[in-house]
Amino acid sequence: MKLRLLQQWQLLRESLWFVPGLMVLTAIAAAFSLVRYDAHTTVQGTKHFPLLFGIGADASRGMLTAIAGSMLTVATLAFSVTLAAFSQISTQYSPRVLRNFMRDEVNQVVMGYFVGVFAYCLAVLGTIRGPEEGKFVPSTAVLVGLLLAMGGVAALVFFIHHIAESLQTGTLVRRIALETLEAIGNLFPGQLGEPVAEEAQPAAKQLLQEEVGWHPLPATVCGYLQRVDAAGLLRWAHHHRAVLHLHFAVGSFVGQGQPLFSVRPGQDAPGEPRTTWPADLMKYVTIGRHRNIEQDIGFGIQQLVDIALKALSIGINDTTTAIMAVNYLGEINGQLARRDFPVPWRGDGQHLRVVVSTPSFEDYIRLSFDLVRLNARGNPAVLRHLLRALALAGGQVLYVERKAVLREQAALVMACAQSSITGNYEQQQVQALYQELHERWQ
Repeated sequence: MKLRLLQQWQLLRESLWFVPGLMVLTAIAAAFSLVRYDAHTTVQGTKHFPLLFGIGADASRGMLTAIAGSMLTVATLAFSVTLAAFSQISTQYSPRVLRNFMRDEVNQVVMGYFVGVFAYCLAVLGTIRGPEEGKFVPSTAVLVGLLLAMGGVAALVFFIHHIAESLQTGTLVRRIALETLEAIGNLFPGQLGEPVAEEAQPAAKQLLQEEVGWHPLPATVCGYLQRVDAAGLLRWAHHHRAVLHLHFAVGSFVGQGQPLFSVRPGQDAPGEPRTTWPADLMKYVTIGRHRNIEQDIGFGIQQLVDIALKALSIGINDTTTAIMAVNYLGEINGQLARRDFPVPWRGDGQHLRVVVSTPSFEDYIRLSFDLVRLNARGNPAVLRHLLRALALAGGQVLYVERKAVLREQAALVMACAQSSITGNYEQQQVQALYQELHERWQ
């Protein structure tokens, strides 16, 4: 249930209607409250502040009508600007970064402000009565409508500034990188039980290679594995006194009917009907139509790689954007280089209970640099920055064996430079940088 709620909350956060809808309801409630206040208060504002509260019924109707019309026009403009920004981001960078823009709280709140003021004015407008109808003018509510309209001018200016800033390459790339760096702090499956002791890991590997005794459980839906309830899986395995194997890593595509789990019951496992296992276990994972970054660091890296690839394409040919993405890839892999990766074999303190699939440091390095290197053939500037990004990661390596992965990647970059760069001067620059890194990593 918790994962389902998180999935629904994520969908709401990424929608353009949820926050504006809440703000419309809030505006209507505020209008109702202020009108009731004006109807029941004994304060005579018109006596003390006639210039603010002394407006008549016709003038109030005219002003609120003008505010409502202008706010609706501005709201339409805001939505149009947002859709145009979506189109530019998808074309210039990558369609996968659209979700970052859609979940931007500033965009949602500003658009909600405009439609909220529109709804507020309509709600107050319907309560105004002229002399022939039993005169009633909610002066406080009308004054608040005027103040909201003035705030709309500031909101429009701020919205245009925010859109312009959000479309800048540096802002977009940095936001993706910061989200990825934040996700690194909670590497999955770090919260899943306790790691199995190192001396027991060979036996755990041998257990996975055995074919007898395992019961495959297929996925009931297709999509990307988004989240895993680590505590729930451990509780389930402990309750059934079984070993549970999750075959797919977070972020992987799972086909309907593919074995998502395999279960190996222990000899003392309770004799429960195994037909209920697929439905039980599917409650502890969420599978959706796209990836998200909360437990999937590779998705953040993939977005930066996509931006670099788009920038290196023939149609765009934006070397500077590619270099910026590569620089942040170096920072992310530097953070990964000094992190302990949680082992995939997890237990409850006594027995092996859950085995998960997790990417290694080498997997992240290849994801970050392989495609960029292949698409940067003949571009000495990008190839040099690839080496600098590897140097940034190499300077923070926690374990010596990870340097071999970086040396291999640097050698591939050098080989690409030798085969694709025709100018001697450019080749010498790349060669000098590679030689410096090679000596440093010895």
